[in-house]
Amino acid sequence: MSAATKRIALGAVAVALVAGLAGCSAFGKSEEGAKEGAPGAKKEPVAAPEGAVRLIGDGSTAFTGAQPHQPVWHKMKPGQKPPQFVVFSWDGAGEDSQKLFSHFREVGRKYNAKMTYFLSGIYLLPEEKSKLYRPPQHAPGSSEIGFNDTEGIRATVRELRAAWQEGNEIGTHFNGHFCGKEAGVGNWSVEDWKSEVTQAKSFVKNWKTNSGLTGEEPLPFDYDKELVGARTPCLEGRENFVRAASQLGFRYDTSGINSQIWPEKEHGLWDLSLQLVPIPGRGFETLSMDYNFAVNQSGKMHGDPAKHQYWGNQMRDGLVQAFERSYHGNRAPLIIGNHFESWNGGTYMRAIEETIAKVCVQKDVHCVSFRQLADWLDAQDPAVVAKLRTLKVGQAPAGGWETFMAAQPAVASPAASAPAAKPAES
Repeated sequence: MSAATKRIALGAVAVALVAGLAGCSAFGKSEEGAKEGAPGAKKEPVAAPEGAVRLIGDGSTAFTGAQPHQPVWHKMKPGQKPPQFVVFSWDGAGEDSQKLFSHFREVGRKYNAKMTYFLSGIYLLPEEKSKLYRPPQHAPGSSEIGFNDTEGIRATVRELRAAWQEGNEIGTHFNGHFCGKEAGVGNWSVEDWKSEVTQAKSFVKNWKTNSGLTGEEPLPFDYDKELVGARTPCLEGRENFVRAASQLGFRYDTSGINSQIWPEKEHGLWDLSLQLVPIPGRGFETLSMDYNFAVNQSGKMHGDPAKHQYWGNQMRDGLVQAFERSYHGNRAPLIIGNHFESWNGGTYMRAIEETIAKVCVQKDVHCVSFRQLADWLDAQDPAVVAKLRTLKVGQAPAGGWETFMAAQPAVASPAASAPAAKPAES
């Protein structure tokens, strides 16, 4: 049994919010059809040019050309209804005996859903090399989620490689997953976060040397350029992380708590945080993540087996309700986070798969990665995004989208609107 298979979720933290709970846990690690883009956009799969492969460093990564299967976005036209975006994302993405990474890659291909996989860097670091990791404010080789073994690294790299080639995004969930008031990432400085990011990149860029798997194919991307966003462990330490990320050239963060409204930028990064969504039959909402549904339903990760199906259905129905109120309301992107875990009998994995099957096939819906969503937002006029932000949760424009999104008349300058000067009398 691999070290990855034996690892279990550790150190999860929950934060009271409204009447629900917010949190994130460590991941217990255990392989398309074309669809038109947003109105005015088109899909343009890009193959690597002949001879474009260029190994980087020890050959763990490589430049292979532009990423395939990426949408090309354009500005919305006046009067145009916004597309409905949905982002499915995975914390600590890795492949183990559960084979959930490879399974959800298959689900993504089936429903043309591009996703974001947040890799924990030490999933590419073997346990015997653990001292190479020097976590901020912790002893070298410390980790709340353990390390990997050779076969776990081989399997994870295989899935990362294929996921990127299929058009998905590889982000970061950092490394040691330290949570809590005493020793968690919430205590980290801006410089601590920079160190953690640098090390996460290093483990990706040197996995061949560190694991001895020198005969394996490289990851087909330059991680220094690929890495543009993250989710912090347990959603802690966001304030200093965002400051660090803005200095490192990141484009978005998804570590906070939002309502279902259109996003805005903070320190130059798009705030694409998790959102509060309904829990059917309950009088409060919770964060759009499997962990938070589990905590609210069973108080632990392995509750009463007789309730597993009900809990999974409740999560699925809550996410679908959240989708419907955006889809028929303000069209704000829906942000969903998950873990490759079999909590409560795997019921949340079923719930996510059924949600994907329900929402990603609907008209004007685009299941995209965070990077793709950031690309679309950056392609729009900032004034248009600001206007979309005036719509509340589930609020459709009273006069319809055509009127709400109509071009605004240009405001005349004071000089242009002033009466012409009267000729001087001779």
